[in-house]
Amino acid sequence: MELGRLEYLQALVTEFQVTDSAEAKEQVLANLANFAYDPKNYEYLRQLQVPDLFLDALTEDSETLVEFAVGGLCNLCLDKTNKDYILEANGIEPIINCLSSSNEETVMSAVTTLMYLTTPQSRQQTTALPVVECMLRFSLSASRRLSNLATVFLEDYCTPLQVEEARNLSKHTAVGIPLPKD
Repeated sequence: MELGRLEYLQALVTEFQVTDSAEAKEQVLANLANFAYDPKNYEYLRQLQVPDLFLDALTEDSETLVEFAVGGLCNLCLDKTNKDYILEANGIEPIINCLSSSNEETVMSAVTTLMYLTTPQSRQQTTALPVVECMLRFSLSASRRLSNLATVFLEDYCTPLQVEEARNLSKHTAVGIPLPKD
């Protein structure tokens, strides 16, 4: 007998929660992130509290788990209900923390997720000075993908004043979030 969609997703979530294998956890989270790409799954994923699972995984030590978790959130937040949920669950800060990852995929997903999560209410958080500073650095990255995405963020989500303020601030400080390795 073939499992229904909800049952299958439930089995994945259960496997993630009970397995001790780091590799199995990564594989399951990758699968859940892929399922988060399909709007048909949004309701089921919410029922199974997968947005919380992704948010919790952002603080894992495993770079791979963080990559899949932020990728899953990126896929989920195209839906307004999911977006609101992530915002209400204080998801912006852990996503901003992903900007310091050395994994370019994680950083790309984090930047994209911040774009999707930007609303009139969340803009102050998603375009806070440290984030804008970080985007300025990313816009200078050797990676075309990252520099282009950061440039779009700066042009479409930040005010010229915010960008100017971040530019002035970064002239006076050497500390910052390192660029991800290629």
